[in-house]
Amino acid sequence: MPGYSPELNPDELLNADLKRNVNVSRAHNVDRLANETRRFLRRRRRQPHIVRGYFQAPHVRYAAM
Repeated sequence: MPGYSPELNPDELLNADLKRNVNVSRAHNVDRLANETRRFLRRRRRQPHIVRGYFQAPHVRYAAM
């Protein structure tokens, strides 16, 4: 894998999911944004099927092996 290739990194799928789901307009300050982020991550911890899905995308499937 090249030194920097975000399109091949499953973490980037999590980051995109986070950005889609955290309501930035509700986060009026850094503390609120941090709380929203933690809340999202706690939800994902209880949804392992979604986390597994990050590794099923064709371009990152190599990471699940």
